[in-house]
Amino acid sequence: MKTAYFDCFSGISGDMILGALVDAGADFERLAAVIATLGLPGCRLVREEAKKGRFRGTQIRVETQPEQGHRHLRHILELLERADLTPKQREGAAAVFRRLAEAEARVHGTTVEKVHFHEVGAADSIIDVVGAVVGLDLLGIETVYASPIPTGHGSIRIQHGEVAIPAPATAELLRGVPILEADVPFELTTPTGAAVITTYARRFGPPPTMTVQGVGYGAGSRDIPQRANLLRVLVGTSQEAAPAETSGFLEQIWMVETHLDDTSGEIVGYTAERLLEAGALDVFTSAGQMKKNRPAVRLTILCRTEHLRAVEDIVLTETTTLGVRRWPVERRVLQREAASVATPWGTIQGKIAYTPEGKPRFAPEFESCRNAARKHGIPLQTVYRQAAEAYTAETAATPLQTTPRAGNHS
Repeated sequence: MKTAYFDCFSGISGDMILGALVDAGADFERLAAVIATLGLPGCRLVREEAKKGRFRGTQIRVETQPEQGHRHLRHILELLERADLTPKQREGAAAVFRRLAEAEARVHGTTVEKVHFHEVGAADSIIDVVGAVVGLDLLGIETVYASPIPTGHGSIRIQHGEVAIPAPATAELLRGVPILEADVPFELTTPTGAAVITTYARRFGPPPTMTVQGVGYGAGSRDIPQRANLLRVLVGTSQEAAPAETSGFLEQIWMVETHLDDTSGEIVGYTAERLLEAGALDVFTSAGQMKKNRPAVRLTILCRTEHLRAVEDIVLTETTTLGVRRWPVERRVLQREAASVATPWGTIQGKIAYTPEGKPRFAPEFESCRNAARKHGIPLQTVYRQAAEAYTAETAATPLQTTPRAGNHS
């Protein structure tokens, strides 16, 4: 399996990731050509050799025109949709930005849809994220690992004023990730760097067992007296079985669990509803056996790091349990896209998932089918059948209009 290990001894940022990948062999001209299709006026990539301390690296600068206003997540997803990206690249970039939006929403007490992207929504940050995703794809990277992350210390001034390092969004993104002490009074890890590495890395720690075939160094913009401000990436092969090209992503999530022997079914059901509303990826129950032969309900929740605290708080508040168990797990997620099909009963929304062999598989959305069935007074299974037939007919004629659904896997 083609593997990349990011050695973040001086932190990590979007431009450092981009520089390291180019230095490791990602085709700069192809990468720049893809970036140009984002349609950001006056933006271009500049590649330079840089010296940090006594060591060399590649520095990627983004030249941009001054911008007015700010962007929401939907604006960035629209940019990605229009750009000349492969489905895998588009899905990866959308997943990073959705992760950023979830972190910002938690920090500011708002929703993903209402989050204002300031620094991370600027043209240079968009290019850093997209460039990092494309660079990984150009190198054929199938799995990513990373070292613990140093953040630095002190304070930094952002759009919302002066804040402590790590910046609030960075701290949210690093939930569940081991951070490293670094006596450096600067920001070593940025929100864009944290978002990319926590979206892609399947584990944080020492390098995996791998055969190193290339090494790249990405230079940060700051000169730090105490250390070389470089990000190193080791590129090589590991002995794990490689998934197919379209097999999707490996991501780390959390499993939270408790046993309930004195909570009513009504409370369990209500708790499950609240957990899903709070961002849980899945909630399910199963039978359990507790001490003194008491039957119990085992409540299990899957969630991302940014939702872990909220999930645990809901379980501890709504049920009679005195504690929960949690542990990190990995899951393999198929690439997927949202799609719509035209039927005699109106437009039906659905999802297209791509199997490991790259074959599309369409599934109508239940809510969309239910609404059509109720509106027209027809059986629900009839709507499902018509939607499936419409998908088959449309794909045989013309490609479906799709939109990314990154970060909404369940």
